[in-house]
Amino acid sequence: MRRLFWTALGLGAGVTAAVLVSRWMRKQTDRMAPANLGQQLGSTARDIGQLAREALDEWKKGAAEKEAEIRAELEAAGEA
Repeated sequence: MRRLFWTALGLGAGVTAAVLVSRWMRKQTDRMAPANLGQQLGSTARDIGQLAREALDEWKKGAAEKEAEIRAELEAAGEA
């Protein structure tokens, strides 16, 4: 009886593992399909472009603030 139980348990675990691995492999295969890779690449390129634009805008804002600060200091020094 014990042998039958453990055999059934082992077969059940083996079938479960096979199904899970099969699903995982199918998901990985779909993810690596050329169409999906193209979509991922396009999405990544858009994200990088957006981050670059935001960084450039922040840099311009900081440069303008620093320039205004320096001009104010020069005008104050010129009046003194």
